[in-house]
Amino acid sequence: MSAPPSLRSRAGVRSLPPTAPSVSARSLRRRKTAARVLTPAVLAVVALYFLFPLYWLLIASTKDTGDLFGSSGLLLQNPQLLENLGRVLARDDGIYLCWALNSLLYSGLGALGATLTAIAAGYCLAKFPFRGRETVFNIVLAGVMIPGTALALPLFLFMSQLGLVNTLWSVLLPSLVSPFGVYLGRIYATAAVPDTLLEAARLDGAGEIRIFTGLVLRLMMPAAVTVFLFQFVGIWNNFFLPLVMLSDQNLYPITLGLVSWQSVADRHPELYQLTVGGSLLSVVPIMIAIISLQRFWRAGLTEGSVKG
Repeated sequence: MSAPPSLRSRAGVRSLPPTAPSVSARSLRRRKTAARVLTPAVLAVVALYFLFPLYWLLIASTKDTGDLFGSSGLLLQNPQLLENLGRVLARDDGIYLCWALNSLLYSGLGALGATLTAIAAGYCLAKFPFRGRETVFNIVLAGVMIPGTALALPLFLFMSQLGLVNTLWSVLLPSLVSPFGVYLGRIYATAAVPDTLLEAARLDGAGEIRIFTGLVLRLMMPAAVTVFLFQFVGIWNNFFLPLVMLSDQNLYPITLGLVSWQSVADRHPELYQLTVGGSLLSVVPIMIAIISLQRFWRAGLTEGSVKG
């Protein structure tokens, strides 16, 4: 007679020692430890890489023209930051302040208008079915891939026919279009605006405009802030479009104004330092906007990936 299975397992079959699970557990712990160490190290290196130009700009803004070219770009040398910034603001009867106001006007109004139109278009493409909706959306996506420099000449010819060249409108009107904003608005509206909520608002007698202004805009605020930031930074840093459209120095944004200083710096060497100081001042509004709105920016970028 053969022994019962329980006796055979006790007598002859021994269970393997738990070496494999312990080895894999130790390996997993080592990987997690390495990830906890390497991830902050890599992020620190990336942060230093992106902050290094700002550090150089800050150090260079403290020097006079002689020290700017005759000393190390990474070390302080007779710092005089406030004096240099004062010269920037006082040059040509305060023309830099005029450029700064122009940049704020172009960027603020352009970003606000582009945000409203992009959010409205994205909401319509997401929640209103109509014939050719996907075709329209694909055309918008194609607009994302077209560089702004390729559109500069057609825009100049179009604005010239309208008589708007060398006016504020020649820079402001093209800034009201944001294909990426429409794309983000549609993705976010699909995820964050429930159809049941819209139907309930319609049953209560609310019109479409009231639904959009009172309900949809609040639900899509993270996406709206994200579009606003992208558009604001893009318009603020835009150089080629104002270069094509504007010839009046009083209408220049900061980017074009600083280039006009740098272009004649060979004849007026002090303009090298003024250009550096003006570049430092031009970074401040962007830093304020990003730091104050970054929590909405993060929410807007990740909302579509966690809802659906």
